[in-house]
Parts: sequence; C-alpha cells; structure tokens
Amino acid sequence: MTDRRAFLTLAAGLALPGAAFAQGADAPPAGAQPAPQPAEDARLTERSVGRPDAPVTVIEYFSLTCGHCAAFHRDTWPRAKRELVDTGRMRMIWRDFPLDQTALMAAMVARALPPDRYEGFISTLFQTQDRWAFGRNADPRTELARMAALAGMPREAFDAAVTDQALGRGILEMRLAGQQQHNVNSTPTFVFGSRVVPGNMPFDRFAAIVAETR
Repeated sequence: MTDRRAFLTLAAGLALPGAAFAQGADAPPAGAQPAPQPAEDARLTERSVGRPDAPVTVIEYFSLTCGHCAAFHRDTWPRAKRELVDTGRMRMIWRDFPLDQTALMAAMVARALPPDRYEGFISTLFQTQDRWAFGRNADPRTELARMAALAGMPREAFDAAVTDQALGRGILEMRLAGQQQHNVNSTPTFVFGSRVVPGNMPFDRFAAIVAETR
C-alpha cells in the first residue's frame, strides 16, 4: 500500500479529512476541526526517555503492528536503553507512524495512559504482538482492552480512548509530519540528528550511528 493510500485508509476509518492530507496539504480543509495541539491535549505531547541535555537525540517512528519494530524493541532497545540512555549518552523520542487501523487503535490507547506508563505499555505490546495483533482467533480490540486493564486503564477509559476522533486525528497528523519532515515511508525509521536511517538494526550498528552523530 502506498503512503498516500495508507494514510487515506487510516483517516477514513476515523472519518477524518484524509484526502487533503494525503495530497500533501499543510492544513485541513476549510471547516474541518483542527487537530489538537500538544498545548491543548497532553496525550499528544512528546513521549521520550533520557536526559534532555543528552548529546544525541534519536527519534524513532514506529507502528505497533510492525514486526520489524517489535524485533528492535525486543532485541536492541533494552541494551540501547541500558548502555546509551541510562548512561546519559542518548535521548530517545518516540513518534507514532501507524501502518493500519489496529496500530492506530493501539497508539491511541498507549497515549491515553499516563506518560510514565507509556514505555512499559508499548514494550509489552511489542513483546506480545503475535497474540493481540495477529492471533488466529484474536480480536485486537478485546485483546488491547485486556492489556490496557493490566496497565491500570478501566474499560470505560479504554472505550473512550479508542473512539476519540481528536486523539486519532492527532496521531495521524504526527504520522503526516514524519512523512513531510523526515520522508518516513516505512517502520521503524530512526532520525539521528539530521541523518535518517530506515529499518531495524542490531545494537552494534545502532550504537555506532549514535557515536557518529554530532
């Protein structure tokens, strides 16, 4: 699916003004409700880990239904956090780039949780991706509700999150910004300073790029 068709499909699922965005417009069409800005909606503020004054900031664009993203978070991220983030060498910023409606729904739930539960929740979703997103008899919404409950989200809050069009619109605009600002067209994609690197990678390569970034 092309970027334009993918975005249009996701936007249509929330009855959003996706056609205008898919054509590269910088703003919604006249009369459309603007997406909530971070100052207005705390759920859309930055999700990150690491010292704000770390010498290197890395941005990861990811989709919660992406197998390559899951592999990175399973195999590379724990060591990267331990050796690069916890030691003050790097800061990681996460940005949503949902590839399908299930990923969008999961991102909405993750952002509706308190910020201090965000990293743990997405890590759990990546660890259990085969079960909740791709299980043969799994209903993603039901499975996500169970995962959210374990993270402390009542069912009423879950139902409100996954039907909140303002939240969904904000996440899709985050995806659009990634396409426009960093030419993101696949996940995961990492931005090391001004260098954009698509694809999963082992720790040694990830750490080497961090070391090269100024």
